[in-house]
Amino acid sequence: MESNLNLTINGIQHIGVPVTDIEVSQQFYTRLGFSKVMQAPFTDNGGTGTCVMMQRGSMIMELYQLPEAGLAEIRSRRNGHIDHVAFDVDNIDKAYNAVKEAGFNIIEPEPVFLQFWKNGCKYFNITGPDGERLEFNQVL
Repeated sequence: MESNLNLTINGIQHIGVPVTDIEVSQQFYTRLGFSKVMQAPFTDNGGTGTCVMMQRGSMIMELYQLPEAGLAEIRSRRNGHIDHVAFDVDNIDKAYNAVKEAGFNIIEPEPVFLQFWKNGCKYFNITGPDGERLEFNQVL
């Protein structure tokens, strides 16, 4: 068995959930006591989607609606809609280099910047042994 990766993970930053109607999902999570703390557009396959972060205490749910072209696959899922779990890190570049050097399967060729939150964030994803997606994310 390989040795453990020497990397600081502060905790789960958020859980990403693809949704088919961002307004309906926001209302649902609001009823559960979550509040919208951020909303931003993103580009996916040439279209524009919407990302909303809903927070209750220290829990954050990332609700995102893909452009129409990507919604058919989301609507057809029958075994759950959790898309990824994101780990909070202090230094995305250090985390990326440590994960890369350890030989994990990284999806992105480098950390990706998004204009989310006040100053943006950077993230990258790896896949686990069963294809699960684990995101490493630093809010800048």
